[in-house]
Amino acid sequence: MVPFLGRVTKGVKCTVTGCKNDAIRSLPTDKVKSAGLKVEETRRAYLCREHYKEFKKETKKDRTLEKWRHGIPGRD
Repeated sequence: MVPFLGRVTKGVKCTVTGCKNDAIRSLPTDKVKSAGLKVEETRRAYLCREHYKEFKKETKKDRTLEKWRHGIPGRD
């Protein structure tokens, strides 16, 4: 059996201010802050399902532009 690796699998909580749900993703804090979420001052930001969904909605345009810039084909 493989031991649990990483903080998310060990059960870290969401680092968005006022949220106490279990985290499902870990992202750089500066990217999360640029999306408009208020997180604690740490190196990594841990997001629960609801806040990760909000992060994806806020950064969709940036991710699409980045794909176009690098010439990666995607859905139109």
